[in-house]
Amino acid sequence: MTERIDTSRTGQGGFRHFDMVMAAFVAILLLSNVIGAGKVAAIDIAGTPFVFGAGILFFPVSYVLGDVLTEVYGYAQARRAIWVGFAALLFMAFMAAAVVAMPPAAGWTGQGAYESVFGQVPRIVFASIVAFWAGEFVNAYVLARMKLWTGGKALWTRTIGSTVVGQAVDSAIFYPLAFLGVWSTGQVLTVLATNWALKVGWEVVLTPLTYGVVGWLKRREGVDVFDADTDFSPFASRKPRDV
Repeated sequence: MTERIDTSRTGQGGFRHFDMVMAAFVAILLLSNVIGAGKVAAIDIAGTPFVFGAGILFFPVSYVLGDVLTEVYGYAQARRAIWVGFAALLFMAFMAAAVVAMPPAAGWTGQGAYESVFGQVPRIVFASIVAFWAGEFVNAYVLARMKLWTGGKALWTRTIGSTVVGQAVDSAIFYPLAFLGVWSTGQVLTVLATNWALKVGWEVVLTPLTYGVVGWLKRREGVDVFDADTDFSPFASRKPRDV
């Protein structure tokens, strides 16, 4: 039986699968940045090549998991996961810069390839981290608020609605910070709008999967969290009490 509770009575100590979902959230976030961000792919559509960053195929999954965290465990727990992801991105950026800067050993010929993969432009790294932080917090806030407005019904409206807003904030921060002045303003706006639409489209496509994961977790955890008494500040440190 699922219990409807608010976040003043929840804590990660009473959840069986929270750590697993948070680990998946952080892993996909890091991998989509490390593996996907550096490759530009192209798919032929009716004789016209459609060019896109390969990371766009997987990064939106982190937003889906962010939706799952907020919907099942509440905003306070999603906030913890976002900060963990933020710290992981900072460490990844620091580690990549430090390792790339180390002088290669004599006879090792992989430095050029290593730099091409991990030697990311600091401006782009900064833009990516800031955009993730702001976009994820907006996404979680909108979903939590919409859950109260809808009384917990019509999950698809808040998963898609929160992604529309969260990804808009993410894209509006990332592309200007990363490319304005390097690309023309028109190109920045075109890529911004196109990638925002693709990310929202992914959310729509993955809606059945989101329903399945959310339903399974709610049954397994035995809770349905409503953020009726939640401090929505990203910097709030008060931990919710255990169930």
